[in-house]
Amino acid sequence: MLDFINLEHHLIAFLVGFTLDLIIGDPYWLPHPVRVIGKIISFYEKLLIGTKENPKKLSAKQKRTRGIIMVLLVLATVEFFVVLILYFSVIVSREFHPAIGIAVEAIMTFQLIATKCLAAESTKVYKELKKGNLIGARKAVSMIVGRDTENLSETEVTKAAVETVAENTSDGIIAPLLFLALGGPAFGFFYKSINTMDSMIGYKNERYLDFGKFAAKTDDAVNFIPARLSAWFMIFSCLFLGKAYSARNAKRIYLRDRLKHESPNSAHTEATCAGALGVQLAGPAVYEGKIEHKDFLGDPDRKIEFEDIKKANRLSYATAFTCVIFCSTIILAILFLLYNCKGGN
Repeated sequence: MLDFINLEHHLIAFLVGFTLDLIIGDPYWLPHPVRVIGKIISFYEKLLIGTKENPKKLSAKQKRTRGIIMVLLVLATVEFFVVLILYFSVIVSREFHPAIGIAVEAIMTFQLIATKCLAAESTKVYKELKKGNLIGARKAVSMIVGRDTENLSETEVTKAAVETVAENTSDGIIAPLLFLALGGPAFGFFYKSINTMDSMIGYKNERYLDFGKFAAKTDDAVNFIPARLSAWFMIFSCLFLGKAYSARNAKRIYLRDRLKHESPNSAHTEATCAGALGVQLAGPAVYEGKIEHKDFLGDPDRKIEFEDIKKANRLSYATAFTCVIFCSTIILAILFLLYNCKGGN
């Protein structure tokens, strides 16, 4: 059985890590573990299927098999180093002071959450639009979306930024928080490794269609529950954000449009955000020169405007706080039960 003092330390580290993310975000000068994970992925990719310039000649079946091996190798490598760091931090904590272990876990925790980073990057788009600099806004939004941005209108740039905030609230904030709360950095890095693999090799093109299939399916699996919880956290958060947000409409649009996407998870928070703001998101978009037809999410109750980027960010922050309160309450409840069990014995 978990020792309630260790669980108490975990809660402190979880809350400190979240607070650090709100204050520090993702400073460019600080080495980020996701970049390390990306290098590990690139190393195994080249080893298993060759480089893009000199790919190995493999059948579709061989690529799928190697894709499974890829996921297992990346997870094993990342988890080995994470568990090693945590193991030594526990030893050092026992020898000197528990605060050392808490600090290590808190630092690892804050590096896996993107609350401030998501807001900061989308705010760059907002600032350029506010200045009337459409070219600058296109460049800023190109840093956070995968679609072609050279010919986007002001409305399309705004919509792209709002969609990114909505979607990444789930896989960039809520999902990591849930995994971190459930199992600390070991679970958090497990999730982040899968999510990073999906973002790097989960494409349906000639190189990755078969090789990245298992990574993409694994990402769908680990995000299945977080995506749905994220939507309900977002709906609940609307109740505390004022008249600019409608919890009722967020719930209505979510239940209606949550499955209007090829991915089983992507439309959940996008649909909820569209309903909360009373705008229409998604629809056709251009990727690598080709139009990809997507269903619209939400109703065009009004035309989307660049101020909606700020509104989406406020909703994202509120959703994150709702999730942290939810997770902390559960951990406190477990602590209470463990404390009573120990007291009863």
